[in-house]
Amino acid sequence: MKKLIINVKDLRHNIEQIKKYASKSGKNDNGEYVKIIAVVKTNGYGLGIVEYTKFLIDNGIDFFAVSTVEEAIKLRKAGIKQDILMLSSTAIKEDVELLVENNIILTIGSTQDIEVAEEVAKEKNVKIRAHIKIDTGFGRYGFIYTEKEKLIENLKLLQNIKIEGTYSHFSISFYDDKYTKKQFSRFLDIIELLKMNEIETGMLHICNSSAFAKFPIMNLNAVRIGSAFLGRLSFTNALGLRKIGYLETNVSEIKTLPAKFNIGYSNTFKTKKETKIAVIPCGYSDGVNVTNDRDMFRMIDKLRYIVRDVKDFFKKQAKYVKIKDNKCKILGRIGTYHIICDITGKDINIGDKVKIDVNPKFVDSSLRREYI
Repeated sequence: MKKLIINVKDLRHNIEQIKKYASKSGKNDNGEYVKIIAVVKTNGYGLGIVEYTKFLIDNGIDFFAVSTVEEAIKLRKAGIKQDILMLSSTAIKEDVELLVENNIILTIGSTQDIEVAEEVAKEKNVKIRAHIKIDTGFGRYGFIYTEKEKLIENLKLLQNIKIEGTYSHFSISFYDDKYTKKQFSRFLDIIELLKMNEIETGMLHICNSSAFAKFPIMNLNAVRIGSAFLGRLSFTNALGLRKIGYLETNVSEIKTLPAKFNIGYSNTFKTKKETKIAVIPCGYSDGVNVTNDRDMFRMIDKLRYIVRDVKDFFKKQAKYVKIKDNKCKILGRIGTYHIICDITGKDINIGDKVKIDVNPKFVDSSLRREYI
């Protein structure tokens, strides 16, 4: 039986490290420390959205953010009563109605968002809670930072929407410091514009995990933390975080293959000599060797990945799993549900425990999560 293991001690350590780091930013004009908004999208970054959120609450986190209506409603149905911010704006009336009925804080980022939210507010006779989203160069949700007159005109139309925050989102804070600083400057210019026009801004936040770790001066009133809680930032940092999550399963089959025998799809690996192998019932559908690196770098880096893939097609992969206390090399391509390991000369038996490092975000949500 395979499962995703979450080490409670390490997760708690990461939470405390992040809280300490946030407190170093000092207090704002209201005497408050930087607020931590825990992003629990993608099934709680793979840790199980309900279990993970409750764990964060037990460890002093009381503000959350999600990306879908389904995530927000799932938390409410699980009894989570803390503030929840919907990071994706929507002008779909049925979605807005459902979010408002469940006291979810909306994101407002367009004229259409305002029109629908105002309509719902009037029909339900409520004041809708919302954060304003500014697009400072991501090209997704939010009012475009260059369309200043349109932004002011829209926000002055608000009658039944209470602005509790204003935010933006960095597109490449893990890598490109220059562009990140440019986005931050654009955001501050918009905030100044809103204040000049006597428009309430509420809580200000722009930092994701990467920017939080790299640019504490940008923390403002709040920060949105996701991957940092899992200790899985894409650069070296001084927070002392520990990686969270590993797959645990068992050896399902053992056999000895002759020399010059193909292993795996596409015949990318052939044994050079008689080789004893173990079949492990985990594959890329469980998150093995799945990363989001290809979304995160320059064109030159993507070209390097293509070159690496071509090379990997013709040579064996240098990937490993841990079986008992043995480091065992993966042979051939990783399959959907299986991987093959070289256990030649090792004392390994069917049923022995296997540990595989994975990013929980990419682990099938149907797999059991176990907090230990």
